[in-house]
Amino acid sequence: MHSAYMRISQQARYAISSVFDLAYNGQGKPVQVRVISKRQRIPLRFLEQIFQRLRKAGVIEGKRGPGGGYVLSHKPEDISLLTVLEAVEGRIASESELGQANDSRVDFRPRFVWGLMTNSLRSSLEQITIESLVRRAAREAVPRSEPGSMYFI
Repeated sequence: MHSAYMRISQQARYAISSVFDLAYNGQGKPVQVRVISKRQRIPLRFLEQIFQRLRKAGVIEGKRGPGGGYVLSHKPEDISLLTVLEAVEGRIASESELGQANDSRVDFRPRFVWGLMTNSLRSSLEQITIESLVRRAAREAVPRSEPGSMYFI
């Protein structure tokens, strides 16, 4: 029996949650990965792997020394969900890329459908920014974490 829901990988969910956490709870100050791991209930080793990908993609950057941790590399309004997802999952193919990958052995498939779907998905994810999530969380009174101890990376 098929599930009635489209699945988003756990890695993608964790990446979005952790980038949101950096913006919402960090508020521009460095946050250690283990603090986010605990707060978001994400296994530390898995989150460290996700942070490596986010750092490599330029979404976050590490700050060393006393009070060190991770911060967003850009303003929250400049980071979209598309950016975060593609950092950890790889690029979502565009319509033209999908057109090249279609199975030419089947003449009666509506090949244009896949391009329409991916373009729509890309556009939707690009419009949702981390800042918009932060604003919504504030409106809905999502509790912010209390400032904790200083950590080092």
